[in-house]
Amino acid sequence: MTSSRRDFLRTAVLLSAAAPLAAAGCSTTDPKEEKSGGGSLQKAKDAGKITVGFANEAPYGYTDKSGKLTGEAPELARVIFKELGIDKVTGVQVDFSGLIAGLNAKRFDVVAAGMFITPERCNSVAFSDPEYVAKSAFMVRKGNPKGLLKQDDPGKKGVKVGVLEGAVEQGYAEKSGVKKGNIQVFADQASGFEGLKAGRVDCIWLTRISLANLLTKHEGEPYEVTAPFTPVIDGKEQFGAGAFAFRKADNDLLTAFNGKLAELKQGNRLLPILQPFGFTQAEIPTAADTAAKFCKG
Repeated sequence: MTSSRRDFLRTAVLLSAAAPLAAAGCSTTDPKEEKSGGGSLQKAKDAGKITVGFANEAPYGYTDKSGKLTGEAPELARVIFKELGIDKVTGVQVDFSGLIAGLNAKRFDVVAAGMFITPERCNSVAFSDPEYVAKSAFMVRKGNPKGLLKQDDPGKKGVKVGVLEGAVEQGYAEKSGVKKGNIQVFADQASGFEGLKAGRVDCIWLTRISLANLLTKHEGEPYEVTAPFTPVIDGKEQFGAGAFAFRKADNDLLTAFNGKLAELKQGNRLLPILQPFGFTQAEIPTAADTAAKFCKG
């Protein structure tokens, strides 16, 4: 989620359902300031804390065994918000599909879940520039007995593919020739791995980052992650760019966040924050990788 950096379909439904909640909820800013796109940053500074939404999905944003909120996005949030004068980051766990709805219903101030930037999501929220750019991969049995290396291989070889519920990879698989009957949807990484182990699927299709993280939880077991590849859908390369999501009214908060994120990138300070969670230099965005670019699709 894995990828998922999951898709927008269910979120759109939840978003419309959450509209009454947004109207009834407490505003994070003064109404006049919010209308002009200001106030959220100062309010967080005055409070000394900010609340992020996460989906309990490693390695993006999750609680560890001690109950601490961690992952690449929360740890990056702590660094950036501290430099903005906001010392405390707290979290609200939500199903991935409900993150955008929760944000716009003001259950939290920012989505810190490594969410992929997509044109559909850009209609509902404002994204920061990405903190990572990810490629796809397969998790397979050791030795890769089915020879699954490229995007089209599962469809051509008629194998069964595991994807996560709400994940972009389901669409990738369908458009790459995998029959719907050969696509098994799992609720989370753990159930996906059990499906692979039980032989219900021949591979799991997620981002390389997610699969590498999943593999660390099953050291010594006969599975491996293939070399990364970039899916091409409808003639376009599908680079998954993960970013923080903000309410569209919170321009001040987004602008300040992007400024600090740019400083981390330029000062080569971003990778050390993400590296403990399995990210490499290959996933660090370039200057050309902006939110505007990925919002265009």
